[in-house]
Amino acid sequence: MKNNSFKILCFLFSVAAFAQPKAKNEFTTNGKKVTVYTTAENSNLRLTSTDNLTFSASKQPLEIESSVFVEPSKKFQTFMGIGGAITDASAEIFAKLSKEKQAEFLDAYYDKQKGIGYSLLRTTIQSSDFSSGSYSYIEEGDKDLKTFSIDHDRQFRIPLIKQAIAKAGGKLTTYVAPWSPNAFMKDNKNVLKGGKLLPEYYQTWANFYAKFIKAYEKEGIPIWGTSTQNEPMAVQTWESCIYTAEAERDFIKNFLGPTLKKEKLGNVKIIAWDHNRDLMNYRANVIYSDPEASKYVWGMGFHWYENWSGGASMFDNVAKVNEAYPNKGLLFTEGCVEKFDAKKYQFWGNGERYGISMINDFNNGTAGWTDWNILLDQNGGPNHVGNFCFAPIHADTTTGELIYTPSYYYIGHFSKFIRLNAVRVSTAVSRSALLSTSFLNTDGTMATIVMNQSDKEITYNLIIAAEKTVVKIPAHAIQTLVY
Repeated sequence: MKNNSFKILCFLFSVAAFAQPKAKNEFTTNGKKVTVYTTAENSNLRLTSTDNLTFSASKQPLEIESSVFVEPSKKFQTFMGIGGAITDASAEIFAKLSKEKQAEFLDAYYDKQKGIGYSLLRTTIQSSDFSSGSYSYIEEGDKDLKTFSIDHDRQFRIPLIKQAIAKAGGKLTTYVAPWSPNAFMKDNKNVLKGGKLLPEYYQTWANFYAKFIKAYEKEGIPIWGTSTQNEPMAVQTWESCIYTAEAERDFIKNFLGPTLKKEKLGNVKIIAWDHNRDLMNYRANVIYSDPEASKYVWGMGFHWYENWSGGASMFDNVAKVNEAYPNKGLLFTEGCVEKFDAKKYQFWGNGERYGISMINDFNNGTAGWTDWNILLDQNGGPNHVGNFCFAPIHADTTTGELIYTPSYYYIGHFSKFIRLNAVRVSTAVSRSALLSTSFLNTDGTMATIVMNQSDKEITYNLIIAAEKTVVKIPAHAIQTLVY
């Protein structure tokens, strides 16, 4: 009996020891310094190292103080990257730059030290509005796709993508999206102005994705994923195509998913929706509630243009999709500042729009974030229907100069310091003038981004467990704290 009691006691001790958290895996501030990088309006601070701070003992903060609270033990989604779209427009403008400016541009986006370290890339299947004109990879009427060729893309787009991948160290997570099937496949017989894919061409169009992906991979451009359709509820003056939630569900379930699998492309992720936050919950409910469709879908892509109606950005919808479907991915697939105006190159609100969206989207469960065009010209194009927009970097093709906007630096406060496979950790603020998010990198460093939306400098506490440091952030500024 004594022997059995002793064995039971030993077993209980071993279980208790096994259950103890391993201290070596816990994040600690011990011995760490905080390097602060700042970008601020009405200053020359642009991703500038502005402070080196140390931690000291913390206690209960007061209500009159502003604080950012980070809890490293509470972990959420894994980070898959930040990047932008290489469109035909971006590639055409890039080709007009001098060799020196091309090198500067590639460094600015894709070099982790000299630039902001982009790790995601989106590109188009066939033309979009940000092309010099509409085009196709097949001859019109070729339902068997016998004339399929990506020769069009070999002039500008593919060379730029290859240079971007090389500058990024040999890998960029690349995904693609179509803007419209060919006119003969649609009920309006036009690649522009919406219309729907005719049922008799569902299989032809599914085969088209497979041919495109294989053609790009043959060029040495691995494709991580594809969305079903860019903005499937928008009738645009440019290339567009309408899918209801039920139509997208059935196309994925019966055609796109099975076709990619049959063509040995089952590893290519399918991204549903790829449109604004306003209707994303309905789309998720319809597609994910069908197990046969859902099994093919990695997750949901979304854009930020729902404020076209005059309302505010609907960040909570992202959180609600994440809450309802925690095993599905979330990816911000497109955003840009609309209505180009060269007088507003340095308009600070454009940069703040990026900061506000990125912090909210990441805090609501988004794994990656993709800007729209990486480069446009001094007119906000080229765009074959006059839908001119801003990019983080513009090139003045008359002078050959590159113009860096506030948006570039705001994006950089995330993309330069959050690395692939980082994990988001719990972060909260005590005052609404501040926004914040944090990611724990795989090397053990934490990157906390703090944004001040107010007109005044703010002094705030950064509090982690029983440690804190005190930081000053200028008015209308964004900071990244690395520690």
